[in-house]
Amino acid sequence: MNIIVCIKQVPDSTQVKVDPKTGTLIRAGVPSILNPYDHFALEKALEIKAKTGAKVTVLSMGPAQATAVLRLALALGADEGVLLSDRAFAGSDTWATSYALATAVKKIGQYDLILCGQMAIDGDTAQTGPGIAFHLGIPQITFCESIDANGSQVVVKKLIEGGHQILEADLPVLVTMTMPHDYVAKYPSFMAAHKAQDKATYTWTAADIGADPHKLGLEGSPTRVDRIFPPPARQKGEMFSGSAVELADKFVEILKKESVIK
Repeated sequence: MNIIVCIKQVPDSTQVKVDPKTGTLIRAGVPSILNPYDHFALEKALEIKAKTGAKVTVLSMGPAQATAVLRLALALGADEGVLLSDRAFAGSDTWATSYALATAVKKIGQYDLILCGQMAIDGDTAQTGPGIAFHLGIPQITFCESIDANGSQVVVKKLIEGGHQILEADLPVLVTMTMPHDYVAKYPSFMAAHKAQDKATYTWTAADIGADPHKLGLEGSPTRVDRIFPPPARQKGEMFSGSAVELADKFVEILKKESVIK
């Protein structure tokens, strides 16, 4: 059984700021992490590997520094890593990104199961995984909290409004994983990270995967972002003290001042 996990290196979302003049994200000096949803998907793949002996390949797209998340994945137990890195990919939206990743999957060859995180925390679109499935022409199941697989089928617990669905699907299939609220990511030991240095990683360009250059980057991206801006800062709350009657009178006074009541 062959599993491909799509992962992404993202800025640490708690430390990202927006340039007020240009409206673009300030990435300089911001540490990068493995996208948490992808981290969870990788752990699910490794659980299936432990049960079935499956081969796990991690696939990412980004600059050379994104090799760091491949190395983390290998240290956690993945078998090999592939990075798509080429200036031709720059500016790709989710459509162009999913096309590039799907084309890389075809170059990797045999696959039974593709796992993706529900979304990347630097975009929150949840479109790339489904886009990969579309380009490959395979079924997809999204927003799954758990997954079990054998050589021919997967069984997933899919999150829906008001509850869950238990679904079965024949392989090949693409599944996107969402994290339970109490999820805590696992990290490798020093010895595991050291041993992972011997595992294979590959860097492929657009030409290496045979991608159509007109479907990559800005040219291949139908989405155009006008600008990005942070929400206005909230004013600090005002605290009052006093008896219940005094506080109620103060509350009514404020509501009248704001013309909420007369």
